[in-house]
Amino acid sequence: MAWRSVMITRPSRLRLKDKALVVEQEDGTVTVPLEDMAALLIEHQQVNLTAVLLSACAEHQIAVITVDETHHPNGVLLAHLPHSRAVKVMRLQMAMSQPRRKRLWQTIVRQKISNQSAVLHYHGEERAACRLAQLSREVRSGDRENAEGVASQIYFPALLGRGFSRKQSRFHNAALNYGYAIIRAAIARSLVAYGFLTALGLHHHSEQNAFNLADDLIEPFRPLLDHYVVHQFPEKDAEHLKPPHKATLVSILHRDISLPESNGEPGRCTLLAAVEAVVISLSQILLDDKASLRLPLFKPD
Repeated sequence: MAWRSVMITRPSRLRLKDKALVVEQEDGTVTVPLEDMAALLIEHQQVNLTAVLLSACAEHQIAVITVDETHHPNGVLLAHLPHSRAVKVMRLQMAMSQPRRKRLWQTIVRQKISNQSAVLHYHGEERAACRLAQLSREVRSGDRENAEGVASQIYFPALLGRGFSRKQSRFHNAALNYGYAIIRAAIARSLVAYGFLTALGLHHHSEQNAFNLADDLIEPFRPLLDHYVVHQFPEKDAEHLKPPHKATLVSILHRDISLPESNGEPGRCTLLAAVEAVVISLSQILLDDKASLRLPLFKPD
């Protein structure tokens, strides 16, 4: 299984040689086998790469992530129909009933809020943690009461300080946005690998969003990234994200997190492996209504 994410932060020339990525820079050349790679993040504007390399990345199901002029991820190249039974998966996905979609969204929101509660408990915010724990138990099919939104209004000020808003321009928001984008790309990569239509979500349904399903599945992962950001970066309101910060955020893909085994027993794996396990469980649900969705748990080291 792929286990490396490569981040290019300096002027470089990227090419393919013997099924490996060759990175040529002023101070030397580095070679990385494609079979080891899950993602290639191009973080500098002065990077030249070949079409042959892009084609090989798609063949090896490597997500190639680009950034905009502000150095925030703005695009991802994914393989085209790599799954041998992609059409079958797509048909089953489109045929999923609305009540089933709503129940799955209920499960996702419950786990997200439960993870948020566990994060607050870890950080000593007991009162808010208890409120979220109760709220997670009250989520109904389809989250008609918008418990997810209510939870966020409690969660972020408790975690990052009274007066904090996700709309503010500050370091922690930039770090969260960057980290979410990296995890979202990893989820989209796995969804495509298993034949899903990423635009067809369970809950998210924007016609302008090519990754609605990834935006559904990322929700329980968000609190894990939130904790990681707060733990790795103490108060840094006066700073912008720099390459070392971004490299730290990308590395979360390869950190161990908690994910229950299919039999319910506790287990641990990298976040990247957990993403694949979640997508596999969703594909099993398409074939068997009795199958359950495996979702990550927040349990600190």
